[in-house]
Amino acid sequence: MKLATITVFALATASSLVNGYAIKGDVVNCRSGPGTSYGVKKTYKKGQNVSIACQQAGTSVNGNNIWDKTSDGCYVADHYVYTGVNGYVTSKCSSSGSGSSSSGGYCKKLNQAGLNLIARWEGFVAKPSPDPIGLPTVGYGHLCKQKNCAEVKYKFPLTKSTALQLLNDDIPAYTKCLASYLNSKVKLNDNQWAALTSWVFNNGCGNAKSSQLVKRLNNGENPNTVAAQELPKWRLAGGRVLQGLVNRRADEVKLFKTPSSKQAYPKCG
Repeated sequence: MKLATITVFALATASSLVNGYAIKGDVVNCRSGPGTSYGVKKTYKKGQNVSIACQQAGTSVNGNNIWDKTSDGCYVADHYVYTGVNGYVTSKCSSSGSGSSSSGGYCKKLNQAGLNLIARWEGFVAKPSPDPIGLPTVGYGHLCKQKNCAEVKYKFPLTKSTALQLLNDDIPAYTKCLASYLNSKVKLNDNQWAALTSWVFNNGCGNAKSSQLVKRLNNGENPNTVAAQELPKWRLAGGRVLQGLVNRRADEVKLFKTPSSKQAYPKCG
């Protein structure tokens, strides 16, 4: 959330990647669809953590017909993922098989690289605590909307796993506002989309809407050039440059310029 990096930037570079749900099988296939008849896109090893974008019913595996769509864009049988419950732990995938696509077509959620970046810089907070300007936050940058964060459906103190789920719950609000500011001529892959969402998450939708970054993208300028020139400008807090913000913007630029064939805006690929 905005200004959250003030307290965490000194610790951020030492933070490990955010934990998701652990794989239980020795070698588990991640498939192109929710069933054993779909092709294998990649494999996960036992103990590896995955982030779940959405879930849907598919081929039953050992009595469990839930399949988890990971942030890598493929499906794992829920039987092989340790979620801690017998049932759904996040939203169901849309009819197109994607939990990342809204009715407008853009990706509502982020890839693992984007989630990791936000979590790394926001820092983990298990119970509601005041940020530098006194606003209560919890998890990975969730700004409390009610007293004691009563709107949060996860039990306090949060674990890193439930904090990640809370972050996943929060992200669509930021991708929605970002999508509403960009015109349909702008084309962004999932890494570019994740980097910009991290920036919006940190600085707020209002600031993004009036930014030169958005204006230049809408004017058709090269996205990599725009990101490299505009993101580093967002390094001030309280009128002074913060090294933590400088470093976060550098991470966002690096992710933005990382090639990817998966599209995220205006259509979620």
